[in-house]
Amino acid sequence: MRYFVTLVAFLGVWSSLLHADAPVGRRKLRIHDPSTFIRDADGTWWLFATGVKVVAARSTDLSTWTYHDPVLPVAPAWAREVAPGNKNHHYWAPDVIRVGDLYHLYYSVSEFGKNTSAIALATSRALDPSAKDYGWTDRGIVIRSGPGKDFNAIDPALLIDDGRLWMAFGSFWGGIFLVELDPATGLLRDPATPPRRVAWSREIEAPTLYRRGEYIYLFVNEGLCCRGKDSTYRVRVGRSRSITGPYLDDQGRDLLEAGGREVIATEGDFIGPGHIGLLKDGETEWASMHFYDGTRDGAPYLALRQLGWTVDGWPEIRD
Repeated sequence: MRYFVTLVAFLGVWSSLLHADAPVGRRKLRIHDPSTFIRDADGTWWLFATGVKVVAARSTDLSTWTYHDPVLPVAPAWAREVAPGNKNHHYWAPDVIRVGDLYHLYYSVSEFGKNTSAIALATSRALDPSAKDYGWTDRGIVIRSGPGKDFNAIDPALLIDDGRLWMAFGSFWGGIFLVELDPATGLLRDPATPPRRVAWSREIEAPTLYRRGEYIYLFVNEGLCCRGKDSTYRVRVGRSRSITGPYLDDQGRDLLEAGGREVIATEGDFIGPGHIGLLKDGETEWASMHFYDGTRDGAPYLALRQLGWTVDGWPEIRD
């Protein structure tokens, strides 16, 4: 999420997300910064997104979606100290992953235009609020930024690779960073180890990590979000055989030097796609993302676009 996105833009988005259990159709889910999709034990798909104490939605068919009440029943006690200017408890750009028998939900608490930010963790044994073992437990701050730090602790993206848990994150400032987490706690494995920078450009945020074959792919957003029809978001990608990089594009350019193969950008009224996630349903692979709908005055909506791969292993949108 662009670090200086305006409060006015947010209120326009989230005022439509205040009513739980409201079904909406495919490409009509009004949402921003969707997480990676995750499937629970009964096959239901879930996603989480920016909103008051984190927005949740579910679908049984990736077509019709139902909003649910905010994930967090109350604002964490530490949140006001981290970001005193975030008075409406809008928490940004979550991501979700299952680690053992727990679902880990990572989300950002921040202020507009500042890197006074923290990525925090909540865990639950179930995703469905009607399940007997449902309930999100606050596990506190994972990583925090502020004046004097060269990163902005927002936009978490998770990956388990060879049994190790990793988190990419970042927005503007020094770029995209990588840290290793402890699977047992979900928190930093070694708090004394500084985050490792893995990508940079002048306008960069919203990373996604994805393992396919011998490569790990790092997707990033470049450009500006949250400006409706004037948004310039686009998705680029690099890949590496090592989680720590270097991530190179198809021309051998390093993402640390503003490289990246373009995956998707504005297409007519499909404006500023961003916060990409990858998922597989049967034999079909999909890329999830939000976009700004030019036919709806630039409001943000969810899209699923069919994903394919070139013969030399680069992702491409095929629908």
